[in-house]
Amino acid sequence: MDNTTRSERTKAAVIQAALAIIARDGAGRLTLDAIAKESGVSKGGLLHQFPNKRAVLAALLEYQADYYTRFAEAFVEAHGADYAEPALAAQIAVFREVVKGANSIAFAILAVAAQEPTFMSPVRVRDEETVALILKQARNPARSLSRLFSARGLALSAMLGTCPLGDAERDQMFDYLLDDRNWPADPAAPAPAAKPRRSRRTPS
Repeated sequence: MDNTTRSERTKAAVIQAALAIIARDGAGRLTLDAIAKESGVSKGGLLHQFPNKRAVLAALLEYQADYYTRFAEAFVEAHGADYAEPALAAQIAVFREVVKGANSIAFAILAVAAQEPTFMSPVRVRDEETVALILKQARNPARSLSRLFSARGLALSAMLGTCPLGDAERDQMFDYLLDDRNWPADPAAPAPAAKPRRSRRTPS
């Protein structure tokens, strides 16, 4: 095995170990010693790739960003033609994936945000680009943003353990947000209020 392949395998093992520790024990238990033990990588090998915990957190954030970017791209490729606003639909699907906790990435996001807030700057930049694309495709910008941030709120409350909805109810909400039939481009305008009828009686 060449050095490049060995290095990539070590990085992958460390990231997966860190995700496992965060999901099982919480971000507070994420230490280099715990990662070395969980991953089976020697402490020296770990320090060669990640000189400190900050470097591990940065790698986790990059990992989650890449994961969800690929997820959104795959969604658009497979289902984009089914939606009037494919970028919006992809992001709603991403937030539903976050709730599933795939690869414990949701926990990684919270861990990085809590311990290294400055690392979230690239995430904000990527988020701004995503919102710009959603608005470019939007039939009704305010409505599109409402759908986007409703999905984000569902995901965040689930990640924090504060969502009062069960799994099935929450999934129904994601279905509702995804279904374009629930969000017509031009909702019917409310009927104008009837004007008061004027009396035809002649004053006495």
